[in-house]
Amino acid sequence: MAHIAFDQAEQREFREAVCAKFPRNPELAYVLENLALEGIDLNGCRYWDDIRAEKGMPEWGGEASDVA
Repeated sequence: MAHIAFDQAEQREFREAVCAKFPRNPELAYVLENLALEGIDLNGCRYWDDIRAEKGMPEWGGEASDVA
């Protein structure tokens, strides 16, 4: 299993950087902080194209209108 873990000093630095970088976006800060605390399980990652196909969304053409 591929798993990226951060030591405590890296976790603290990451959390501090997130809070400083995204002070008005607590949701994003929360997600990034959790990544620092829990690490990243690369086996659980999925490609965006696979998710789009699973949800029946059209292929992404690179336009902003494709996102909304």
